[in-house]
Amino acid sequence: MQQTLAKSLHDKLKYLVIGIVCAIILIVGRLVHLQIHLMDYLFTQSQKNFLRIEKVVPPRGNIVDCNGTLLVTNRPVINVYWQGTGKSKLDATDVALLDYLAIITNHPINADAINAIKQAERLYKKILIASDISFEQISKLEEQFPQHPNIKLANHFERFYPYGTYASHILGYLSYINLEPTGSMGLEKLFEDTLKGQPGSLLRTINSLGRNLNEVEIKKALAGQTIQTTLDIELQSIVEKIFPEHQSGAFIIMDPSNGSIVSLVSRPNFDPSLFLHPMSDEDWHELQDNRPFINRAFNACYPPGSFFKLVSMSALLEHNFIAPDATIYCGGFSTFCDGQYYCHKRTGHGHLSAMQALAQSCNIPFFEAGKKIDINLLASYAHTFGLGKKTNVMFTEKEGLIPTRQWKLKAKGERWWQGETLSAAIGQSYILVTPIQIAAMLCSIFTGYLAKPRILESEEIIKQPLNIKHSTLAFLRKSMRWVVTQGTGRRVNRIKDIEIYAKTSTTQTSRFEKREMGKQFMEHGWLGAYFRYKKTKPLTFVVILENVGSSQVATIVARDFLIEYKKLIDERIASGINQVASNALEDDLDDN
Repeated sequence: MQQTLAKSLHDKLKYLVIGIVCAIILIVGRLVHLQIHLMDYLFTQSQKNFLRIEKVVPPRGNIVDCNGTLLVTNRPVINVYWQGTGKSKLDATDVALLDYLAIITNHPINADAINAIKQAERLYKKILIASDISFEQISKLEEQFPQHPNIKLANHFERFYPYGTYASHILGYLSYINLEPTGSMGLEKLFEDTLKGQPGSLLRTINSLGRNLNEVEIKKALAGQTIQTTLDIELQSIVEKIFPEHQSGAFIIMDPSNGSIVSLVSRPNFDPSLFLHPMSDEDWHELQDNRPFINRAFNACYPPGSFFKLVSMSALLEHNFIAPDATIYCGGFSTFCDGQYYCHKRTGHGHLSAMQALAQSCNIPFFEAGKKIDINLLASYAHTFGLGKKTNVMFTEKEGLIPTRQWKLKAKGERWWQGETLSAAIGQSYILVTPIQIAAMLCSIFTGYLAKPRILESEEIIKQPLNIKHSTLAFLRKSMRWVVTQGTGRRVNRIKDIEIYAKTSTTQTSRFEKREMGKQFMEHGWLGAYFRYKKTKPLTFVVILENVGSSQVATIVARDFLIEYKKLIDERIASGINQVASNALEDDLDDN
């Protein structure tokens, strides 16, 4: 019996020892796991109890014009905060202080705000009292409460567009993604990585109540880089002001020598600063109704109308469909296959030279040539002048449309009819172009090359020689001079010391019978010109106004621009800023 008890006790002791050993092994294993395998994780978790790493957003890079004037920059925004100091409640002095702050900052503090401030006071928290206060308000606070423990001023940078809506389609705007400003259009989007800079980081040490004890900068924020555009804000301002209010369309000014876009207006436009703060659904829908985000200079296609006659005339001259010294009779219409094709002057122009026909925008010689010429030949010359294909400007753009026999068979499932060539020869039919294509084409007539449109000073200048005879370009230039001396653009030739070459165009948007049904059925008005004032640098501009009825409205806008341009250049010359014309362009104009 005694042996049995001793054996039982021994077995129990053995199992107890084994259990203790197993428990020790488990404890040691757990400790090893915690102390070695989970060391980094637990160390990080413990640091999170008292350390906070905050991202420091750097100032966004500036966008400037060709003279270094700020087009987009950042402005400091100063906010006023109540910093809690750990008191259990607000005393009478604190309440009086809050009332006084509300008066200074012009930001009333309601009952809900008072309750939030009470809680922040107990927990050493910081709470916003007033945002974006003025310099005068800052001065009062700094003067009266220079070291007050409860009053803290903090600043951050907000995107600032000094000229409001000016050049908004080029500059673009910011939107907030995950509370961070991100470029959503224009240069702000295209050069997001360049403009946003490199963020920094700040290490804060806090106590158990969240009170800030110390802060250390662990990575310095690097501001974004400055981008210099080819825009001239003074010229941009002129165009923005003379462009008819509430009128849709576009106005482009280009430097023909290198393709620089000096000014670009697309209407309707928008204010980029609208997107810096939350927008109501009502405001958003109202903004969308006007379709302001379409850059009509690059992404809207229009019939070129009489601009295309420059293309057609080039084909007619170089393939002997018409002689430079030919005489043409316009009786008001031309007949083809029992159909009548009318000139814009129904009573007819009478006898005209080929150059006068182009200057007067007479349709008849082009109708007559359209009876014989092949549409593919016209398309070839249009492509030579850069129509119907992208200009390769850095922004998104449409190609437009230059019809061919092959295109119509593929797109419409039917052959091309010769009668359609009559309409195509005067820039109607299926032909569509963008304003930037017309601007580049007009530049090429005076330079002999197609220059890629540029918007940044750092962009490479790319020139493509124009495969058009020198004599043909001289004919076109002289015709454009006649447009303003005896043709459809005489209004723009009445400004002293401005030498100008131009072409007007009125393009149908629907059948003439629909004109009385509303403005949307009226014709677009165009005017494009190459000009220079005294010996200043020559420029080219194109203006298109949607549904205005005729090119006369565009001519008035162009005249207003030239008057203001002359004033600006006179001021610049008086200030010693002189833009001298290049010798190459002077030589090109000698032929006229």
